[in-house]
This record gives sequence, structure tokens and C-alpha cells, in this order.
Amino acid sequence: MALSLQWNDTRLRKEAAVLPVRAALGASMIYHGLGKLKGEGPQQTGKFFNQVGIRPGKHFAVATGVAEAFAGFSAVLGLWTRPAALAVLVTQAVAIWKVHATKGYDITKGGFEYNLALMGIALALLIAGPGTLSAHEGIERLAEGRGLKKVRSRMHPGAFLRLVKLLK
Repeated sequence: MALSLQWNDTRLRKEAAVLPVRAALGASMIYHGLGKLKGEGPQQTGKFFNQVGIRPGKHFAVATGVAEAFAGFSAVLGLWTRPAALAVLVTQAVAIWKVHATKGYDITKGGFEYNLALMGIALALLIAGPGTLSAHEGIERLAEGRGLKKVRSRMHPGAFLRLVKLLK
């Protein structure tokens, strides 16, 4: 009841608009991140990384896989969304620099079109944050409390609440 009084159609549409953005980025990053981590992924990706000058290849393949999987799961859940967006921006910038830049924009020719789209989505989430319909918002509300505790915690946030707000 209280939530419905605070929301209007415009705000609901704006908050809901972040969900498909998070889902699209999350699904892509989970897929690519786990591909680098499971089975022969670390060895194959490590070999490729060595070929393009990213050494030690296997080490950076695992690190990239962890960063991408973290970014994907974080985006889907809406938890640590801004650090996840930074991880996407870094991994995709390196991908463009080391692999795709010389091939131009066109994705069908190995270009950076897809990487740039991922970076645009990540930048939007870096600016907007996870939105109200997110796990982060739920944790933040629990940390703030209700009633007078909420007022007090907003005036003098404890270390945990400051950390939660920082990692939004």
C-alpha cells in the first residue's frame, strides 16, 4: 500500500526500463564469462590472449572470465551494479584495443560494434545505477531500517550503510 502511494505511472516505467537493460548486459556477460572459465575455456582463451599480446594468457583469461561473470550476475540481480559496469567497460575496452580496433566497426568483419554496444549499456548502468527494482535497493532498505531508525541512519549512516551506498 505505501509503495503504491509513492509510485506513479511515469516513475514505474522509468524504473522498469532498467530491468531489460540489466538483463541484456547480464546475460551476455554471464555467457562470455563462464565460457572463459569452464572446461577448456581457460586454456583456449589463454592461448588466444597470448597470441594478441596479453600475457600471461591463462592468468588473464581466468581474470577476464571472473570479471565478466561477476558483471553479468551483478547486473541481473541489480547488486554492485556500478562496479560491474566498470568491469564491463574495462574488459570491452581491452577487447577493442587488442582485437577489434584494426578490423573496423562492422561486427561481421570482426569489428568492435558489439563491444561498443556493451560499453554503452554499461555506461548507462554506471550513470543510472541498479534502479529501485533491484537486490541492492532491498539491502539498502533493510540497512536503513524503518521509522525513526531510518531517519537517524540517513542523518548519520553507519559503516555498513555507507558501504552499501558506495557500491550501488
